[in-house]
Amino acid sequence: MTQPPVSVVVVSRHRADLLKRCVVGLSQLLYSNYEIVVVSDPAGCKALSDYTDKIKMTVFDEPNISVARNLGIAQADGDIIAFIDDDAVPEPTWLAELIKGFELDGVAAVGGFVRGRNGISFQWKAGAVDKTGQRVDLQSGDVPFVADVPHGHVAKLEGTNMAIRRKALASIGGFDPGFHYYLDETDLCLRLAKAGHRIAFVPGAEVHHGFAENATRSAARAPKSLFQLGASKAVFLRKHANSAKLEPYFASYEQQQRRRILNYLVYGLIEPRDVARLLKTLRDGFAEGLNRPLAPHGIVRQNSSFLPFQSTATAGSVLLAGRTWQRAKLRQQAYKLREKGQIVTIFLFGPSFRRHHVRYETPGIWIQSGGLWGRSDRRAGPVLTKGFKGRVSQEVSRCAPMRALVDADL
Repeated sequence: MTQPPVSVVVVSRHRADLLKRCVVGLSQLLYSNYEIVVVSDPAGCKALSDYTDKIKMTVFDEPNISVARNLGIAQADGDIIAFIDDDAVPEPTWLAELIKGFELDGVAAVGGFVRGRNGISFQWKAGAVDKTGQRVDLQSGDVPFVADVPHGHVAKLEGTNMAIRRKALASIGGFDPGFHYYLDETDLCLRLAKAGHRIAFVPGAEVHHGFAENATRSAARAPKSLFQLGASKAVFLRKHANSAKLEPYFASYEQQQRRRILNYLVYGLIEPRDVARLLKTLRDGFAEGLNRPLAPHGIVRQNSSFLPFQSTATAGSVLLAGRTWQRAKLRQQAYKLREKGQIVTIFLFGPSFRRHHVRYETPGIWIQSGGLWGRSDRRAGPVLTKGFKGRVSQEVSRCAPMRALVDADL
């Protein structure tokens, strides 16, 4: 079956190195019919100079993710438009898996699962959201599915791992520029559902999301400002919630944020004086959001044509496994294999109980490191394995479906 044309949109601002890593990851997708559309500040576009004739790029340097995404949609010519954040990296099978959700009847939007900073635990699986923006987790299976959501809820996509039919996006006007940051895709989901579109989830469509530092949070994920969260919350409540209950809804949200802030205080990531300051930024943002214009919006199509990207993953997927002291040797092997068009995964296991972590490094190598008896799945019990080869086999069975692993050099 011919794979449908897909446009992958990435928006970025002031994170050129991460953007380049994301695009390198996209360059290794095991998919035959996709284009890459980047909307970024000048430094980000400059960092992608090696891809000038291979991807579509639009320069945009304003702090509004919804406007940036709409600019990407305007340049996109695929039947399906997928979205991923600049601080995320897709598994090679991501896109091929994600489009499987569109095979379900009446589905116009599809979401995948998101792994967190350690590269193994999940940040988000399937979820739903109500008209106040409160998210709840949903039961997930192993195959593409349309979830049963609680009454008063709709399925919730994550902006860093979702795909939507271009016609459906255009019919609802794309993203609302009133959401500069936060709740932008949540608002989109409610509008899609209101228009009668179904949303599906595909567990096998995975991306790794780093939650990198930006204007609102530190590298440790501690908040710097809650202004945009407050502003977007106000816009969201005005659009979707009972207008007579805006203040009570916000008061409840403020208490949630207060508890979150106090957790960062307990762990020493912010100072006591930051608590009152951060809550003030939240309230100031909410006040500003109450006055943001709720203007009509839409997508202005650009005169462009589909620009097929030729994936660099042309020679299969290979695993290199060794002990931690073999790191340098294995890296050299990995670089050579990568140049030949292979997707390369390195396992580096030491004689310890250290928990495992997975990271993706430019020029495009997956590295999983940890102790021979250390946990990969944080929910699992103690790791029982029959030596080094047994542990390698155990981890291959965990990640082979996402990376199409077929070989191991032990």
